[in-house]
Amino acid sequence: MTNDLASLMRQAQDDDPLLALRATTALRREVERLEAVQVRRARVAGLAWALIADAIGVSKQAVHKKYGRR
Repeated sequence: MTNDLASLMRQAQDDDPLLALRATTALRREVERLEAVQVRRARVAGLAWALIADAIGVSKQAVHKKYGRR
């Protein structure tokens, strides 16, 4: 995964704007996936939504709305 992320980072800085946009979009998706995994791990570990929200830099309501059970 690290090589993939490094490759995407290089592509995101490419002179070809379409290649750079595709890479940037792929990076955003991967970061969002990783954030969801870490939030899930934090909840399984018993951490409160408020602590998770503080770590992410959003409100408790925002993190709960995005990652709370549906």
